[in-house]
Amino acid sequence: MARARCAGTQPAHFFPSDGVGVEIAKRTCADCVVSGPCLEYALANRVDHGVWGGCSERQRRRILRQRREMAATAA
Repeated sequence: MARARCAGTQPAHFFPSDGVGVEIAKRTCADCVVSGPCLEYALANRVDHGVWGGCSERQRRRILRQRREMAATAA
């Protein structure tokens, strides 16, 4: 977290109540060196709210669904 681009940013920045706020938060994550681990943390812990690793709640649900479908296909 100390290496994250968002270090020092208020947490409320990543929990917006509108689409514009989501896009602003996602831009903060765009060039972050730890956005991948941040996203994986949110996926592994089923974090339901906010922007994590540059992905919105909807995007994370889509990623999890795709991973489940790929796992089911591989099995």
